[in-house]
Amino acid sequence: MALVAERKIREAMDRGEFDNLAGAGKPLPEEDLSGVPEELRMAYRVLKNAGCLPPEVELRKEIVNLRDLVRSTEDDEGRRKRLKELQFRLLKLEMMRNRPVNLEAFPEYEEKVVEMLSGGSSRLR
Repeated sequence: MALVAERKIREAMDRGEFDNLAGAGKPLPEEDLSGVPEELRMAYRVLKNAGCLPPEVELRKEIVNLRDLVRSTEDDEGRRKRLKELQFRLLKLEMMRNRPVNLEAFPEYEEKVVEMLSGGSSRLR
């Protein structure tokens, strides 16, 4: 398969089909790593080239998979368990993004957190 693809590419090159492409002869654009601290940029490049994802991206993939599982689970107990797991991961993602956590998105935790902060005896479980 690779040999056929290589042959087709060479034939197209011989016909000049790649001669007038935008950006021809210019270096590839640099990746935008401006949001990554300078001392971590090389490590991010190495991890990316190795096929490793940053923790936030891996967590987002887990969230997508859990949402699908919640939708497809038919028994109530299994759905409740997966929904709780999904909500925990959503909460974790919000915290990773260094954003204030919107407790309205997690109603089962909102009451417990408010009670804890107001000096109540409830604990997060």
